[in-house]
Amino acid sequence: MVFTRKKDKFAILLEKIAANLKESSIYFADFKLNNKEDTKIFAAKMKEYESIGDTHVHEIIKELHNSFITPIEREDLLTLSMVMDDVLDGMESCAALFEMYSITDADEYMYKFVDAIKKCVDEIEICIGLLFSKKLPEVRPHAIKIKDYESKCDDVLRDCIKHLFAVETDPIRLIKYKEIYENLEKTTDSCQGVANTLESIVMKNA
Repeated sequence: MVFTRKKDKFAILLEKIAANLKESSIYFADFKLNNKEDTKIFAAKMKEYESIGDTHVHEIIKELHNSFITPIEREDLLTLSMVMDDVLDGMESCAALFEMYSITDADEYMYKFVDAIKKCVDEIEICIGLLFSKKLPEVRPHAIKIKDYESKCDDVLRDCIKHLFAVETDPIRLIKYKEIYENLEKTTDSCQGVANTLESIVMKNA
């Protein structure tokens, strides 16, 4: 379907999802954990962002039910909103793990994952802006960047798991850190899911 020049309600809603996702990724990356109370604050704030994201997704679904014509296929609009929400869900889940396990000493591997997630979200926000401004060919380079960040995180996961089993003697701590590493990597997988969806939309509408 041809994109119209006027920005419609779906573009506005997806931009809201992207903006909330970016704000949450900045908070997620910049918040410093110093004590157990910090983990509670961190988890609660990320839950707020996650709730806002859910509200935006519900608005998308409501509008899809009420709209006869959409700027792109309704299935693609729904999928895109859902996979973007998956990224936020992943960050919120990670924050919850930090609180649940009372972990305040994030290591270099966690910071690598978090940095990659933040960079992916930056690219996602750019792509959403391009998607509804008739600049579809410009989306793909940003999607490729997201995939590149995700690919590097596959290597980070292998490295951190290998290091964890080599140096950690406390089995409980090993389980906790392994779960956080895997959750962070899963969040980058969700970012790749957004990139794949964006490329599919571009191919259908270019």
